[in-house]
Amino acid sequence: MESIADIIDILGTIAFAISGVITATKKRMDLFGILIVATVTSVGGGTLRDLLIGKTPVGWLLNTTFVYTILVTTVVGVVFRKQLHYVRKSLFLFDTIGIALYTITGVQMGILIDLHPAICVALGTITACFGGVIRDILCNEIPVIFRKEIYASACILGGVVYIGLMHFGATAGVTAVIAGLTVIVVRTLAVVYELQLPSIYSQAEREEIN
Repeated sequence: MESIADIIDILGTIAFAISGVITATKKRMDLFGILIVATVTSVGGGTLRDLLIGKTPVGWLLNTTFVYTILVTTVVGVVFRKQLHYVRKSLFLFDTIGIALYTITGVQMGILIDLHPAICVALGTITACFGGVIRDILCNEIPVIFRKEIYASACILGGVVYIGLMHFGATAGVTAVIAGLTVIVVRTLAVVYELQLPSIYSQAEREEIN
């Protein structure tokens, strides 16, 4: 399980680093700014998760593989930034892959330390979402998690699927794939069909905000 978790964590780091690079380059940040945004997008959620469960030093400080992965991914993302921007909905693509992978690693972390299933799902959601929250704040954007509730809801559903499959004895690999695909499919359908949770605001209020 640990080897699978490590692979998923690395893939999630790459996906989120690219989404950070895309967002930062859209804001015309310099190289240092791009690297910072890519880094906090990649490790922000995992850092908060580790702090919540008392795991210090946090994971990326102990494993320099993540540092090198972010550096290499950032350089590649900057070099091929024009190609990335040509890919329609590229930020959505990498962000969605990132939250799917990080939801799984967060839930796995909770299971490894025998936390309650509901807390494991919460850890998965925090791991997946809060790197993007920090990214959006640094880039002077309203975090997507606060604008499109399906973003976090997809992570919660993916976490529940993961816990359910583990409960019924599915293998770690199968569980990770199905749970990750659940997150990706739910968020994709939500965006394609413009699905959202019920709003407390009237149409007039929403138009006034916009």
